[in-house]
Amino acid sequence: QVQLVESGGGLVQAGDSLRLSCTASGRAISRSTMGWFRQAPGKQREFVAGTTRSGSTTYNTNFVKGRFTIFRDNNKNTMYLEMNSLKPEDSAVYYCAASDGLENGERFYVTAGQYAYWGQGTQVTVSS
Repeated sequence: QVQLVESGGGLVQAGDSLRLSCTASGRAISRSTMGWFRQAPGKQREFVAGTTRSGSTTYNTNFVKGRFTIFRDNNKNTMYLEMNSLKPEDSAVYYCAASDGLENGERFYVTAGQYAYWGQGTQVTVSS
């Protein structure tokens, strides 16, 4: 069983920062392509950031624009999303995702259907 648990969300004001955490059990995250997605009410789930099994990173530059950083601590089996200069439009439920670990080589998965495991989500609300 692979379980992902997000934490670190909350209510903040525009310009504030948050660090989201995703702790995995059942499988070492080093075996999986990992990603962060977010979903706001009435909208589709969208890709935020991803990391390959070796730690290379990619971002949705349409809205991240250097404000977010994704990274892993494999020793703690935890992935993080550091979010700075938060805007009200960043408000959403943020989800951690992991692949099934069967991919060959280094991959960036940027669509929800490419991931096998999901956390329950953590709410981020940014007020004006």
